[in-house]
Amino acid sequence: MTQPVLPIDVKLMTAATHALVALFAMLCLVVLGAWAVRHPVWSVQAITVHGDVAHQNAVTFRAQLATQMKSSLSASFLTVDLQQVKRLFESVPWVRQAVVQREFPNRLRVTLQEHEAVAWWGSSGSGQLVSRLGEVFDASPDDSDGLPELAGPAAQSAELWALYQRLSAELARLELGLARLELTERGSWRAELDNGARLELGRGTPDELVARTQRFTATLSQLTQRYAGAVQSVDLRYPNGYALRMRGVTTVTENTVTPTPRTR
Repeated sequence: MTQPVLPIDVKLMTAATHALVALFAMLCLVVLGAWAVRHPVWSVQAITVHGDVAHQNAVTFRAQLATQMKSSLSASFLTVDLQQVKRLFESVPWVRQAVVQREFPNRLRVTLQEHEAVAWWGSSGSGQLVSRLGEVFDASPDDSDGLPELAGPAAQSAELWALYQRLSAELARLELGLARLELTERGSWRAELDNGARLELGRGTPDELVARTQRFTATLSQLTQRYAGAVQSVDLRYPNGYALRMRGVTTVTENTVTPTPRTR
């Protein structure tokens, strides 16, 4: 038996009815989903902080982030902007990196990595520090005793820290401490020892600067045996030697000028 052929207007009406039913069902799902997302059960109830928290605590975070966090926590657990929460935590002093994750059903887990300060940037008490990774960040340490100073273009902070470590290790062979290392705007390197003595290192690659320092440390004991007194300044910019000024060594007499002791 053949099926009767429906008129074209009936077919169009049937298709339109199916489309409207599908659209209505979709709208219902959207409304239901929006209602479920906004339901209090999905609101963020707590944020737990883990990782490096030596310089931070719950009170600190509450005081520094209370206002900014209100907008984030007003969102639901499913829609909260994790990148925004991440940026908020990373804006706190000492925080280098924050990893934010959702913990079902209504918590956020924040894992922190803090900066490890190794030096002042610019000068002591400047409010800027250098981390072990050579990054400059804003903070003030609880105990700043013993921190050296690094100064120069901020983009070269990692280079300054790397060279400081090499020079410090070389000077430590003579029990000399490196208190400051500076890269001037003209590209020249200067240093200061913990006893106040100044070192002019000049320009060059890190290897060249270390080689000049090694030439100094290899012969200093010979000079200190010959000339009594503490080192005041050293100029390492000579191609085959260096100039040394020592406390107590007279360089000017009544009628003559005696050159500063040099070694080759």
